[in-house]
Amino acid sequence: MSKKCEVCGKGPLFGKSVSHSHKKTLKTRKANIQNIKIIKDGKVQKANICTRCIKSNKITKA
Repeated sequence: MSKKCEVCGKGPLFGKSVSHSHKKTLKTRKANIQNIKIIKDGKVQKANICTRCIKSNKITKA
């Protein structure tokens, strides 16, 4: 499954965790991507959409 939203393009964010001793470790924050059926150009398709786009009604569910 793709890790990028097909509507807004939201994807994973990368950064570092910093401990109290200032030791840095790599960290990845992944977007909440769902594979749902949507109506696009009058056809039903499956698409990878983030939950923010689903809640804000940027797409129409099938």
